[in-house]
Amino acid sequence: MLIANEQSGDRATLKLSGRFDFHSHRDFRSAYEKLLETGAIREVIINFSEVDYLDSSALGMLLLLREKADGAGKAVVLAGLRGTVKQVLDIANFGKLFTIKP
Repeated sequence: MLIANEQSGDRATLKLSGRFDFHSHRDFRSAYEKLLETGAIREVIINFSEVDYLDSSALGMLLLLREKADGAGKAVVLAGLRGTVKQVLDIANFGKLFTIKP
């Protein structure tokens, strides 16, 4: 999986592409931990528009991000959901845990 980091004002976007699975754990954690440590960032957007696969470990990584972001006083938004990625997140009821934007 590739991760692109874009920042604008108090928002940061992690644009993911490829497969979001167990092998992405270190890279994903490293990318979001830097953002959570940045005081100016208030919202972290995870853009899934180029993700074609995610597994249960990816769901766990998102839950861990949410927990750490809450502790740091930051919001997490999931964006660009489509296809099977959207279906998996819908089935897991992530819409109740995260703000989801198109």
